[in-house]
Amino acid sequence: MFLNKRKLASILIVSCISIFTIKGQESVLEGKTSLLGHKKMFLNGKTTYLPIYKKNVDNNHTETAKEAVKTAYDSNWSNTVFNTYWKEKLTYPFEISFKEGTFSSPVDHKMVVTSRYGWRRGRAHQGIDIDLKTGDNVKTLLGGKVRYARYHRGHGKTIIVRHDNGLETVYAHLSEYLVKENDIVKKGQVIGKGGVSGNARGSHLHLEVRYMGKSIHPEYFFDFDDETVIRSEKMAVPKVWGTPRLHKSTRRSKVIVYEAIEDIVQEEESTAKDNIYIVKRGDTLYGIASKYDVNVSEICKINSIRYNTVLNIGQELLLY
Repeated sequence: MFLNKRKLASILIVSCISIFTIKGQESVLEGKTSLLGHKKMFLNGKTTYLPIYKKNVDNNHTETAKEAVKTAYDSNWSNTVFNTYWKEKLTYPFEISFKEGTFSSPVDHKMVVTSRYGWRRGRAHQGIDIDLKTGDNVKTLLGGKVRYARYHRGHGKTIIVRHDNGLETVYAHLSEYLVKENDIVKKGQVIGKGGVSGNARGSHLHLEVRYMGKSIHPEYFFDFDDETVIRSEKMAVPKVWGTPRLHKSTRRSKVIVYEAIEDIVQEEESTAKDNIYIVKRGDTLYGIASKYDVNVSEICKINSIRYNTVLNIGQELLLY
């Protein structure tokens, strides 16, 4: 029995649709899909079950987008806590990189460092002091996001800017805020005015550089001369540059930049040996301090001894 033209055309159309549907479902299956079920169809007097798929969202694409959004600004972020990493320990050495070769001077005039990172009057000075007058502009070294803009004990009116490589720069003793928390700032943008708020002896900018809450010697990263050069695009930071007692606030530390962690191991061992003095017959704390241009109070503090402690021959003293 022959089919009339209308029925034949219908069968051909249905067959084509089914073929394209199956092929389409197969091509979808090649991607990331999930099977929803089957659809029952009758073709040429036979029962056929076509699989029904739902194309999933590309998980890889989604994860990539999430990773793109996840930046240094998402980790340990707080507008009310000065050091958000206080529960975490920084492991030395660590590596850090910069996207540019220069930074902006934090002041409009020539930078004059009046006090450096290091041991000062029996305490650790965890930043550098730059001379300015009350009301002078204070600018951010690099672009970033304002994490903290409020009064902090000792620092006075303080602004903390976090940068995309994880570093934070701290601007303290300000007289005025010109930005607010969570603002995006550009390199060289004026963020506040200099002052004497907090524990400040005269107007100056107290500038700190921190990584995961730990203060790092600012002059290891930045050359505070007229050219405002970042010392290297990629740097490895040894523990000596995050330990104020190993530096003196009254003199410039000799900067040796390491571009890789492998380069610093031998130098750290050598530096540690140079900082140890072995007591000889006739030595006194005053004599040792004078010889190595340190204060007696510093030696006592570092070694947990008193002014009147009796020194023993062969005893090791840490000088810085």
